[in-house]
Amino acid sequence: MTSTMLTLHILIGLTFSTAALCCVLLSLVGIPGVWILIGLAIGINIGQDMWLDANAPHTFHWITIVACVVIAIGAEVTETLLGGIGAKRFGASKQGVIGAIAGSIAGAIAGTIFIPIPFLGTLIGAATGAALGAMLGELIAGKQIHHSWKPALGAALGRILGSLAKLPFIVAVAVILSIAAFVP
Repeated sequence: MTSTMLTLHILIGLTFSTAALCCVLLSLVGIPGVWILIGLAIGINIGQDMWLDANAPHTFHWITIVACVVIAIGAEVTETLLGGIGAKRFGASKQGVIGAIAGSIAGAIAGTIFIPIPFLGTLIGAATGAALGAMLGELIAGKQIHHSWKPALGAALGRILGSLAKLPFIVAVAVILSIAAFVP
């Protein structure tokens, strides 16, 4: 590797690592930073095809990118399902669990739009949506309203824990790709 190529490789690694940190912070405020980071890694590889020799290795091995996509999917599934699991642990029916998951997704979107406070808006919306979804699901299942508050509370707590449980996944992707950016 020539000194110019080595300098360029280090510059890409430093820039990417800074972007990775920014993407972790974006994730904390409810923006899908992990997907932005993976997209950036893919974009770097595609961009390199335009200016590197055909035999030159990419900055990121495609297997590394696929592994990071799997981790990111795991983060999304964990975050979403914990609302339903929380509802179930607090006595929700099948309809209550489904309602908690659907309500969590709808609430996160609504919270991000209508409560413009980074991270808090999304989290409040998701927790409220999970609780309302669980409550609605319990009512559909034939339970009375005073029996649906406990599954609703479990759904809200599960969704909050889901958001926190997602963070280690995001940090793992950022660390893996940042290290890969420096390995020639």
